[in-house]
Amino acid sequence: MARKVRGEEILARAKESLKKAKTVNDLRKAQAVVFPLEHGMSLKETAEAIGVSKGWACQLRNCFIREGGISCSNKKLRGGRRRENMSVEEEKKFLLPFFEKAKSGGILVVNDIKEAMDKHLGRNVALSSTYNLLHRHGWRKLTPTKRHPQSDIEAQEEWKKNFLTPLL
Repeated sequence: MARKVRGEEILARAKESLKKAKTVNDLRKAQAVVFPLEHGMSLKETAEAIGVSKGWACQLRNCFIREGGISCSNKKLRGGRRRENMSVEEEKKFLLPFFEKAKSGGILVVNDIKEAMDKHLGRNVALSSTYNLLHRHGWRKLTPTKRHPQSDIEAQEEWKKNFLTPLL
């Protein structure tokens, strides 16, 4: 036997919210409460009617009931850096010494940053995490050019012309 639908105490507010909804998401939250209570729809039928998945309909419904209206922020439902190692401010503070070194002519060595990050966090992190960290703060991997910036092309060509090949 299915569970009894909850939220009857908030049904009047949900009906009011149907009229006052300004966004599609707000409308769906109110519908996720009204449809099961007023029309006896299951969660699956409600989800199909409002155009979302069954799980998302459940989240919208629970958010409306928990918050007592459509004012529930979307931040509680979705978004954000769920698996962050450090906050953005902590990352900036962590990378500051490396960036200062780079400004004074040093080179950013990713392995050094990764080792410092492992030590700072107290566990091993993937090398890709270090590259993602640098990418978030505007750094990219640079590769050397094919020739030295101060090289003299004419002198190199002259040397090639005048180079003696050994006789065999």
